[in-house]
Amino acid sequence: MSTAAVGAPGSPRRYLHSLWLLSARDLKVRYSTSALGYLWSVLDPLVMSAIYWFVFTQVFQRTVGHEPYIVFLITALLPWVWFNAAVSDFTRAFNKDARLVRSTAIPRTIWVNRIVLSKGIEFLCSIPVLVLFIVIAQFGETPAELNWGLLWFPVAILLQAVLLVGLGLLISPLCVLWTDLERTTKLILRALFYASPVIYGVEDLPGAFETIAAFNPLSGIFALYRVGFFPQEWDPWVIAMGAVMSFLFLALGIFTFQRLERPMLKEL
Repeated sequence: MSTAAVGAPGSPRRYLHSLWLLSARDLKVRYSTSALGYLWSVLDPLVMSAIYWFVFTQVFQRTVGHEPYIVFLITALLPWVWFNAAVSDFTRAFNKDARLVRSTAIPRTIWVNRIVLSKGIEFLCSIPVLVLFIVIAQFGETPAELNWGLLWFPVAILLQAVLLVGLGLLISPLCVLWTDLERTTKLILRALFYASPVIYGVEDLPGAFETIAAFNPLSGIFALYRVGFFPQEWDPWVIAMGAVMSFLFLALGIFTFQRLERPMLKEL
């Protein structure tokens, strides 16, 4: 392919072309070595949803969330899988391809953005799981209420991408300089799962915890994913704070990356 076809070196068009090639490479490597291939994008959240649904509806008497609970659960669990997978990969984004990072003239931010994009594509590929359960729920006692809030679903995807880019630019260089942060990040992710409204809603939290939860950007993002099926999830304060915190993390990530890029390259 000619240089003109993909843009001049350093141009946005060349950057986007390189971003797509790297993301496509990640997806190809991930699925070409697996017998089930694409099905893993569906099976992973499907199994997780089935486990939590069984525990919180068949084993314990659930007092959180909305009916149908499986739809309530999976609308947050699918984006959580995207978030968790991307942040986990951020911890080794530069160490994994250290030679390429050092030798290529591509802006180093691309090694973060390709993770966000490739994991985001996997998230989009898992949406049929959500559609399946919405269809099944329509034949139950409490069908999902499809409403105007579905228009916020793409906004939620965009906000989550903004948040992940910011976190990636923050976490990736720090993990190169301080390798112990990779294990620390995994521990934080485990705690963050239960600190985020995946198996419950923000309104289910008692007292001050509901206010505190609003400062977790995932609370507002998950609310936007859910509002198309559960209108009661619309909370302007939580959603606004989710957007603000997402862009604050983006600004912090850009600032941190600019300061640490050179020391990081020396460490690789």
